Amino acid sequence: MATLDSKVPAGPLADKWRKHKADIKLVNPANKRKYEVIVVGAGLAGSSAASSLADMGYKVKNFVFHDSPRRAHSIAAQGGINAAKNYQNDGDSVYRLFYDTIKGGDYRAREANVHRLAEVSVNIIDQCAAQGVPFAREYGGLLANRSFGGAQVSRTFYARGQTGQQLLLGAYSALMRTVGQGLVELHTQSEMLDLVIVGGQAKGIVVRNLVTGAIERHAADAVVLATGGYGNVFNLSTYARGSNTTAIWRAYKRGACFANPCYTQIHPTCIPVSGDYQSKLTLMSESLRNDGRIWVPKKKEDRLKNPAEIAEEDRDYFLERMYPSFGNLCPRDIASRAAKRVCDEGRGAGTSGLGVYLDFSDAIRRLGENGVRERYGNLFDIYHEITAESAYKTPMRIFPAVHYTMGGLWVDYNLMSNVPGLFVLGEANFSDHGANRLGASALMQGLADGYFVIPYTIGDYLATQKPGSRPSADGAEFKGAEENVRAMTKRFLDSKGKQPVSHFHKRLGKIMWEFCGMARTKDGLEKALQQIPALREEFWASVCVPGSAETMNQSLEQAGRVADFLELGELMCRDALTREESCGGHFREEHQYPDGECKRDDEKFAHAAAWEYQGAGKTPLRNVEPLNYEFVKMSVRNYK
Repeated sequence: MATLDSKVPAGPLADKWRKHKADIKLVNPANKRKYEVIVVGAGLAGSSAASSLADMGYKVKNFVFHDSPRRAHSIAAQGGINAAKNYQNDGDSVYRLFYDTIKGGDYRAREANVHRLAEVSVNIIDQCAAQGVPFAREYGGLLANRSFGGAQVSRTFYARGQTGQQLLLGAYSALMRTVGQGLVELHTQSEMLDLVIVGGQAKGIVVRNLVTGAIERHAADAVVLATGGYGNVFNLSTYARGSNTTAIWRAYKRGACFANPCYTQIHPTCIPVSGDYQSKLTLMSESLRNDGRIWVPKKKEDRLKNPAEIAEEDRDYFLERMYPSFGNLCPRDIASRAAKRVCDEGRGAGTSGLGVYLDFSDAIRRLGENGVRERYGNLFDIYHEITAESAYKTPMRIFPAVHYTMGGLWVDYNLMSNVPGLFVLGEANFSDHGANRLGASALMQGLADGYFVIPYTIGDYLATQKPGSRPSADGAEFKGAEENVRAMTKRFLDSKGKQPVSHFHKRLGKIMWEFCGMARTKDGLEKALQQIPALREEFWASVCVPGSAETMNQSLEQAGRVADFLELGELMCRDALTREESCGGHFREEHQYPDGECKRDDEKFAHAAAWEYQGAGKTPLRNVEPLNYEFVKMSVRNYK
């Protein structure tokens, strides 16, 4: 059984991080040059970590499967980034951001990690502004803020509707500066396919060059995974199509525990599915809920009418009705379930009945069309490109969709997994968001981990490693990992099936969405746990992977990723079945209050579930890290 030592420092909550930084081991500057760190991923967490570690003097290798770090999925986070600056003088503070995040995650996050996140948030904005990130500003020049779900203050910094893109360009510029200085060795179009363990510690990776097909081994003193989330297990999601679970899943199969895999975030403001031909879904930023009002017709017979023909008194602004204190800015999981509820009642908009209106007519009357265009113009343009409709003239139609995963590899307070030397940052770990992430907190966590946490905590581990003692990439463990990769590649290419990889991905996605999506039941999860293994068996018998391994082969790439999703999907359903409660994005229909809200079981499930791989065909072991709240009292979430 894995040992789950969170390594949370003792003492008052507000002093833990400061005290920890003072107590951790240090690596002297001359010795830093003798250590090599591998960073996998080059989104916000990966780019910021790689550049920060290089600036500190470590040798860094950065691997990304894109042709450029600028294509990382961080670019898609549109709405903003949270920070407890209190620029609006509306009562915000580090403690309030901490509390909102703990509450928003339905009391299923680690208390100390969340407080640290809130603390360092105030430094992130200064860092990014110094890099030239063009945050929106008030008339007098001060940085502007807007509100996001789950908060009653304005703490979200933004750059119109392209905040993720601008923040990524800032982190990218920092990364490429260190690449230009020879401090970071950048490997693009290189996909990590295995983790190498030497003497019980993470000491390297095996990658495939996606252009030439060459399999390469790389040794290091520590490995950092910053590879994002696994929401594409559902096939249709707001993730980029390349987003996958392979890096963290292969690490799981080498001994790293996978925590809370069932915690999936459903985002309420996605453009609805329009046909089976779609490869992904498009998100409309949560920032739109600042000025847009969400409604459906009160009468079922009105749902196919032109919304302009539905009188004001015949509209149900259901979030404002159900949650008057937070209204349209209640948290994502709550807003999503409310939308599902009114659609299940037969009042959903459009021919499919799976949609609600996001209406800007009031905002246009208040601010003028130019005022709305200034705030959200590019988002309205995206909506027009996809739907051929103008949201200035008619309300947007939106519906919930998979957007983020709060589960990930288990990490301690230092962001190190239970495998020594393996660190996990950003969405790839489980630590900060509990069962539901508040909007504008993903960018905050990625940059916090990369710029302000890992530069301190990785030294605490490296100081225990003798300088210059990293193993050779010619060692037996590296050769074994390479043989494992080659064997899987051969198995794909030797398959004599006739079905493309996408055929199985779509079928898995439908199983996952139906039985492990917005609502879960014991019966449904048990059905999924019967269907997914059967689908996986059919996949290996019937998949067709054309081409060769010695060249660019996107079918081969996708086959490996879908094979991992077919295993991960089963673990997600097993985790959801075992967690006999509702919390955040994990909604078990058997466990709800009469008003449809989540009913937690703090006595039995106030813990993180960290699953440990036991081998092919064997049931994984469920380890538990208790969530002991010293400074916050667990209570029923109330946004009314």
